[in-house]
Amino acid sequence: MTEELINNKDIYFPSYLGTNDKLITLLNKASQTLCDWYSKADKNGPLSFDENFKCIMPEEDGNSAEKLFSEIETLLNNSFNPVHPGSLAHLDPPPLIFSILGDLIAAGLNNNLLAYELSPSVTLLEEALCKWFAKKIGFNDSAGGIAASGGTLSNLNALVAARNISGLGSDPNSVLLVSEDAHSSFIKCIRIMGLDSANLVRIKTDNQGRMDISNLRKSLDRCLIENKKIFAIVATLGTTVRGAIDPINEISEICKERNIWLHIDGSIGGIFAVTSIPIEGLNYINQANSITINPQKIIGITKTSSLLLVSNINTLVNSFSTGLPYISSKDNILNRGEIGIQGSRPAEIIKLWLGLRFLGLNGMEHILKSSIKRKNFFIENISKNKYEIYSGPLHIVSFLPKGLSAKDTDLWTQTKVNELMKNNFMLSRPKFKDKYYLRVVMGNYNTKDSHIKELLKFLDANQ
Repeated sequence: MTEELINNKDIYFPSYLGTNDKLITLLNKASQTLCDWYSKADKNGPLSFDENFKCIMPEEDGNSAEKLFSEIETLLNNSFNPVHPGSLAHLDPPPLIFSILGDLIAAGLNNNLLAYELSPSVTLLEEALCKWFAKKIGFNDSAGGIAASGGTLSNLNALVAARNISGLGSDPNSVLLVSEDAHSSFIKCIRIMGLDSANLVRIKTDNQGRMDISNLRKSLDRCLIENKKIFAIVATLGTTVRGAIDPINEISEICKERNIWLHIDGSIGGIFAVTSIPIEGLNYINQANSITINPQKIIGITKTSSLLLVSNINTLVNSFSTGLPYISSKDNILNRGEIGIQGSRPAEIIKLWLGLRFLGLNGMEHILKSSIKRKNFFIENISKNKYEIYSGPLHIVSFLPKGLSAKDTDLWTQTKVNELMKNNFMLSRPKFKDKYYLRVVMGNYNTKDSHIKELLKFLDANQ
C-alpha cells in the first residue's frame, strides 16, 4: 500500500464498499508502533517523560498520516508504560492482549450501550456477563448489573440506588457509613449526591486495617440518637494502602438487623471472589445488596472496566429509568442506559468478555495467584529489622523504616521514590493517617522474583 493512498484526504470513514485498504494499512502501522513502544520498555523504564513534551492542537488543514504517526510516537514515549516489570506503583497492570483487541473492536463498532437498538449484540452480552459474574459470587437469578467507567462511578450508581430504595432521595439527614480507610471516591460520591461532608460517617479500623465492628455499632446508635437516617453501609474488599478486607459477615448481619443496604467496594479485591482462591474475608459477599468489581485493576482488562453487581436488578431499573421517549424499546430487554447514571457508553464490555474468554477461569486464577505469590515473596525477603510492614490478604504492601516520625516520612519516601525511579522501579507514596508510606502493588505479571530481589537490594541499601 502506497503512502499516497494513506494520505488520501478524501477517505474519512470506513467504507461500506470495497476492502477498506487505507484503514487496514493504518491499523497495521498503529499496531507496529504500539508494539515497538512495548519492546522499548526495558530501556526506557516505567515512566520516561520529557517536560518539554508539546501538545499540538488542530490546525486549519489536516495533517498527513506520516506526521500523525510521528506525533503518536512522541505521545507514547512520554507515557507511563505498564508493561515494564518495575511498574509497581499502582493498580495498573499490563494490558491483556485480547483485551487490547476488544478495545479495537469496540471502537470500530462504535455501538452505543444507551439502548438495545443501538447495540443489539453488545446489550445482550453485557447483560449476560453481569449475570455470570453475579452468579459466580453467589447472587440469585434476580441479580444483574451494569458496566461503568471505573470504581467511582460504579460505587456512585450503587449509592444512588441505595438512597432511592430507602426513600431518602431528598433527605438532607441521610448518611453513609464507611471505614476510615475506605477509598477517597466516597467523598466525591457524597458531594455529587448533594450531601455535606458530615453525611459521610467514618468508622474506625482495627490494627489490621479492617472496620471495627464495635465502633460500627456505636456509630449506628449515635446516628439514631442524632436523627441521622442511614441509607447504606460500605464494606471495603481491599483497602488502597494495605489491601485489608472488612469483616463482611459481621457487617452483613448488622445490615440485616437494621434493614440497611450493604454495598461492598470490591474495586481491588472483588475479582478474587469469582475464583476458588482461598482469600480470608471473601465469605458472605453474596449477602450484600451491591458490589463493585474492577477487572482492570489486576487481570489486565484495558481501561476502563468496572462492574456494579446488584442482588436485584430492579433496584437499578427503579432508580434510573426515565422511559427514554426517543428510543424504541423491545419487550423483556432492558435498555442499558436506563439502569445507571451514564447514558451513551461504548461497547467496552467486549474487552472484558474477550479477555475472560481468552483466559478462562484457570488463566484468571493463575494471574491472581501469581500476584499473591509476588506479594508473599516480597514480604518474606524484606528486612523486618528495618521496616514496618502493612499488608492484608491481597497483593498490596505498604512499608516504612521503623521509628520514623510522621514529619520525616515525607522526605524519606520522596527521596526513596526518586532513587528507585532512577533504577527503573516505580513505587507510590500514599499519605495515610498523617504519614507517607512506600507502597508496592504486585499486580504486574511481568515482574519476576529476580526483579523483586533487585528492588529489595535498593531498599536495603542506604536506607
